[in-house]
Amino acid sequence: MSTPPARICLVGIRGFGLRHLENIRALEAGGHAVLTSAVDRSHRAGEQPLGTDVAMYSSLAQAAEAGEPIDIVVLSTPIDTHFEQGMIAVSMGADLLLEKPPTATLAQFEELLQASKDAGTRIQVGFQSLGSHALPAIAELLDSGTIGELRAVGATGMWQRDAAYYSRSPWAGKRVLDGVQVVDGVITNPLAHAVMTALHIAGAQETGDIAELHTELFHANGIEADDTSTLSVTTAVGTPITAVLATTAAEQKDPFITISGTNGQAIFHYTRDELAITPQDGERTVQMFGRTDLLRNLIESRGPEAAALLSPLERTGSFMRVLEAVRTAEDPAPIAAEHLRIVGEGPAQHVVVPGIEELAKRAMKSPATFSSLGAPWAAPAPTGEPLRVAGREVAGVRLGTELSPTNSPRPFLHPVRTLANTVLTDQQPLDHTWHLGVGVAIQDVDGVNFWGGRTYTREAGRYVWRKDHGRIELLSSTGDETRREDTLAWIGPDGSTILDEERTITATAGTNGSWELGYDFTLTPHGAAAVNLGSPGSNGRLAGGYGGFFWRLPVVANAEIFTAEASGEDAVHGSVSPWLALTADFGGSEATIIFHATDEDPWFVRCAGYPGIGRSLAWEQPLATTREHPVSRSVRVILADGRLGAEQVVGLLAEAGIPA
Repeated sequence: MSTPPARICLVGIRGFGLRHLENIRALEAGGHAVLTSAVDRSHRAGEQPLGTDVAMYSSLAQAAEAGEPIDIVVLSTPIDTHFEQGMIAVSMGADLLLEKPPTATLAQFEELLQASKDAGTRIQVGFQSLGSHALPAIAELLDSGTIGELRAVGATGMWQRDAAYYSRSPWAGKRVLDGVQVVDGVITNPLAHAVMTALHIAGAQETGDIAELHTELFHANGIEADDTSTLSVTTAVGTPITAVLATTAAEQKDPFITISGTNGQAIFHYTRDELAITPQDGERTVQMFGRTDLLRNLIESRGPEAAALLSPLERTGSFMRVLEAVRTAEDPAPIAAEHLRIVGEGPAQHVVVPGIEELAKRAMKSPATFSSLGAPWAAPAPTGEPLRVAGREVAGVRLGTELSPTNSPRPFLHPVRTLANTVLTDQQPLDHTWHLGVGVAIQDVDGVNFWGGRTYTREAGRYVWRKDHGRIELLSSTGDETRREDTLAWIGPDGSTILDEERTITATAGTNGSWELGYDFTLTPHGAAAVNLGSPGSNGRLAGGYGGFFWRLPVVANAEIFTAEASGEDAVHGSVSPWLALTADFGGSEATIIFHATDEDPWFVRCAGYPGIGRSLAWEQPLATTREHPVSRSVRVILADGRLGAEQVVGLLAEAGIPA
């Protein structure tokens, strides 16, 4: 050894402190450290629970007053004590291994950081995952382009915590205890490693590395803090980070980080240092890595080679920005009892939010929040006035302003229902998160993607991720519950308006318990030049001419799709017919949707892969819109409960005054 073993003082010898004690003893056996003192607030004079060679104190301040020679303080105490104890350690000139989260407020973090700099001490924060050797491998993976450029990072944590967990100490599940900030909660404590690891991979480490931050906090247990939450972060360089974290899952699973590239993805299970890499055009490979102990790393940073700290305090600034957002947010909203399932009894009792795992998958894929996905216990996403028939709501109006940029945010109708309340739309489904209820979307508008997701290009001959997504904003809306007159702007990624749209949506009562949705829209160039409207089909993808009016259906069973001339998905897809009907089982209730249009656009039909019906503005060739001749389309849709055959469909169209 070129330097003597580091003299360690362990503050907190119970609970998680037992793990630190075990680690210190292992380092002691290897000649790297020696445990010379410890602090236990319940210590009584004369007691020596750690042996005669370990001086015991009831506080770190007492150890400092005694002049105990200490090189490193290992601090394993409740969150609300971190700042005060950390400042004492710094004042002693000792280096510090500080459990996460570093402090309970951002102001405390900044004060402790400055004090450490002034004193010339080192502070390592106990985010153990940052010692994983997989992290340099992930950096190399991104640098090599194996999965393309970094597109997004996500953190998923589905854990289960019982009543005993939340009653183990006075501060568990608290935001504030006796006027002192605690900030316990799923984001800041049990699954804080997931958040920190995701931030690290995305390059957000210091406080200035975050540009935007949003949280949605809920609790299902009888606690103050959050236990079911989403976190949305945009880094200073524009990388989105999403975290979906819960201690209310049906079963405990290993948390993981999703690293999405433009040409593949990687999944990092940080608790077991496992990295699974799936290039878009390659086979999945799994690699296992070792890990450097953070206390060992701190000890080695003191030596002649001065190893760099793996989790230095200053590089947890981004996490502290997250903690501060959680701390200053409104109190987490309770999830009502009707949305919960209670399992077990007594201390082993735990609360489950049914469906949280599926919500987590969709939120991660989109990315989106619980509200945006329509979780029944979450606050509603931004909406407009719904459409009603005879006072009954039949179509919700979503503004789409909260959607991810890669989903091409836009207004849409959802949920759309029959008069018997059967829901006939879906939004942000796991298979295509950019499919949004009923609306108008086009993948290629003079090179801008107003559809969402990847873009099909003739040059690549496939779908590729590009930074080409536009958004559609609702500028004005007038009318009543049966008719909306909307003005919209189609805005490119550079902020310039490409198209102006006028849209009229109507809801009218029909016969035999049906109702009719009218959907008319006109697309006009915002500037003087013509604008080309294209599709994957017009860019070379065979039979991929979607774009224009599109209706995303929920999961259906026993579906029948037919026109007057053909039946079945393959026969109807790409056909030109004045009407198309789909009848199916929608989650246990049968219903029929009849689409009618008088233009010559082909029908775009999907059912086997995913259920959706649309009209194609550009089946094989782009369509130009000009100020003199803007593109206008009109679609009428009849929604009826029950399963209807062809004769009944024709009859219903006739009763509605629509020529079949």
